Amino acid sequence: MEKLLYCFLIMISLSQAFDNEDVSKKAFVFPKESATSYVSLEALSNKSLDAFTVCLNILTDLSTTRSFSIFSYATEQNTNDILIFWTKDEGYSVSVGGYEVIFKASEIPEVPTYICVSWESATGIVELWVDGKPKVRKSLQKGYSVGPNASIILGQEQDSYGGGFDENQSFVGDIGDVDMWDHALSPQHIRQVHAGEAFSPNVLNWQGLQYKAQGEVFVKAPLWH
Repeated sequence: MEKLLYCFLIMISLSQAFDNEDVSKKAFVFPKESATSYVSLEALSNKSLDAFTVCLNILTDLSTTRSFSIFSYATEQNTNDILIFWTKDEGYSVSVGGYEVIFKASEIPEVPTYICVSWESATGIVELWVDGKPKVRKSLQKGYSVGPNASIILGQEQDSYGGGFDENQSFVGDIGDVDMWDHALSPQHIRQVHAGEAFSPNVLNWQGLQYKAQGEVFVKAPLWH
């Protein structure tokens, strides 16, 4: 009986750890700089990745002020196994396995901006799409595999697995429509996703997201729909 009660309490605890809901008509709002405010996402699959696509909407006025994290995917083997980052005066930084490439841009306009990043191990090709328009392809970490059991964080960059946050790299603004696939979407599919069509994301699905918000983060109606 005690064992059954213990298992029941564990199940209740786990169910409370992550909210699971359709947030397709919502966005996470990070209203100010912080080293303690973030959203942790639970992946639908914990396997290693030989390819991926991440798409999300952001709205921020920070891009000409300082650098900040957009999407942080840490594994036990590398805290920057996947990192999408804005580097002031340089542009969008995409890291895989701790190595980065820069897609040059002077700023992110102070309007909702839809970003998609894809990568595949077989060729090392990295693509960045901004509002449905591609940047020049680059090469990164050919033959690499992203590790399993990721800690996925919005609002902060992880300098340690699940932590090590720096207020000066925190995101301020809105993030939403976060989807992730375990393969590189084709250019046609990325354009269709940008247009609002769904392609069954199987790592992160905004329509059934498991998440846990910490600190001063709010869930509000998005400003881009």
